[in-house]
Amino acid sequence: MNTLIEHLTGLHTLTDDVIAMDLLMNAKSGVRNYAMAVTECVTPEIKQILMKQLGDAIDSHEKITNYMIQRGLYHPYHIPEQIELDLNNIQTAMNIPS
Repeated sequence: MNTLIEHLTGLHTLTDDVIAMDLLMNAKSGVRNYAMAVTECVTPEIKQILMKQLGDAIDSHEKITNYMIQRGLYHPYHIPEQIELDLNNIQTAMNIPS
């Protein structure tokens, strides 16, 4: 993103947060999709492949979650802190000029 636009919109501090949260949501979606595919699969060979992919997706989700926790971007064990962080992110998003 253009540095000037990042500073004008206040996104220069949120870029990593936004990217990390987007990765986390996509990883979570991938876990759900693989889990559903495993339960719908009828071929043992394909089921085994999907189970491997599910395991990889769960590992990716864990890595992203740990990254975010270590950097203070995600507080899954402290709900009030997470709510405050979410509210701050919402307020920042609402202040972005259209």
